[in-house]
Amino acid sequence: MATRRSFAGRSSADGARVPGPVSRDDGPFFNARQPKMTQNSGKGIGKVFLVGAGPGDPTLITIRGTQCLAAADLVLYDYLINPELLRYAPESSEQICMGHPHNGYARLQDDVNQQMIAAARNGRTVVRLKSGDPHIFGRGAEEVAALVAAQVPFEVVPGVTAAAAVASHAGIPITHRDAASAVALITGHRRADQNGAELDYASLADFPGTLVFYMGITTSRQWSQSLLSGGRSADTPVAIVRRASWPDQETIHCTLGSVADVIQQRDLRAPAVIVVGQAVGLTPGRMVD
Repeated sequence: MATRRSFAGRSSADGARVPGPVSRDDGPFFNARQPKMTQNSGKGIGKVFLVGAGPGDPTLITIRGTQCLAAADLVLYDYLINPELLRYAPESSEQICMGHPHNGYARLQDDVNQQMIAAARNGRTVVRLKSGDPHIFGRGAEEVAALVAAQVPFEVVPGVTAAAAVASHAGIPITHRDAASAVALITGHRRADQNGAELDYASLADFPGTLVFYMGITTSRQWSQSLLSGGRSADTPVAIVRRASWPDQETIHCTLGSVADVIQQRDLRAPAVIVVGQAVGLTPGRMVD
């Protein structure tokens, strides 16, 4: 008969506290109820965990993500994460929202970086809790670069990205044996000071698979028109999925030719991902606007 094992937190080679695995007996959502690890009290450097929170449903965070939260002294979280996830962190932990860009304040990335670094240098275990996956349009690379430059130990914990949640929770296949052998993840919102070449929409229009646009609500008319100008058919199936995996998830089917008008007429707001391609048309029971 197989046994289930759990381990206490351990120390890594760099001396930082590292949360350990949890037992499957620790509740239906793997609550990671571990003893609170003692603080370093200034003795040595702490560690930063960049944790993917997943798309919204709090049960979709990884077991490793809950382990990191259970060991956190400080949680710096994005406004898009489900607040229920904060229950995995100790009550004694400090929890700070990094701001909502539509409510008049949002932390600059440099400020976030410095806060992580300062806390770790004070011996604290820091969890940077990010919506989706840290490295898929989550600015994880910028935060990793800052931590490397500051010589702060870190670990990146992957999360379920919104495109994967669309497939599971909206029933939209982003790959399909007959319709899509490739997937492209695309940002619909680029930095104002972005250097380098623009996206090659002519190539994307000819892409032999599914296009998934993140942060593409406000720029839908620009990118959809660019795809049409590049030769993509106006009848290409499109699905707009708002708040994938949340209780109020909304899925709207339309076409590439109508997507911008649908978004405007319905006054749709972020967060949302927009899926473009023939595989969308294979969604069972879909209704097209």
